[in-house]
Amino acid sequence: QVQLVESGGGLVQAGGPLRLSCSMSGSIFSINVMGWYRQAPGNQRELVASINSGGITVYADSVKGRFTISRDNAKNTVYLQMNSLKPEDTAVYYCSAEIRSSWWSKAFDAWGQGTLVTVSS
Repeated sequence: QVQLVESGGGLVQAGGPLRLSCSMSGSIFSINVMGWYRQAPGNQRELVASINSGGITVYADSVKGRFTISRDNAKNTVYLQMNSLKPEDTAVYYCSAEIRSSWWSKAFDAWGQGTLVTVSS
């Protein structure tokens, strides 16, 4: 079993920063891709940013230049530094990871429970 726990969400004024963290624990042998997704009311869940084990990052166009994803492999943690936040960034943010529990097992996708980010105008 694997647990992903997000933290750092909350209420912030437009233009301000916020940093999300996601700590992963449990039966973890390796983690390939770590990512952040978000879902606003009435919208589908969308990819915000991802980072693979080699450090290659991918960002949604809407957050490029404002958000930075990073990971600490020793701590099995992924971060999302969000700057210059806009009201349209308001959403529940979920972390996700592609995890293998052992060297012989197939990778699977694990998800956190989500953390709410609200950006006021």
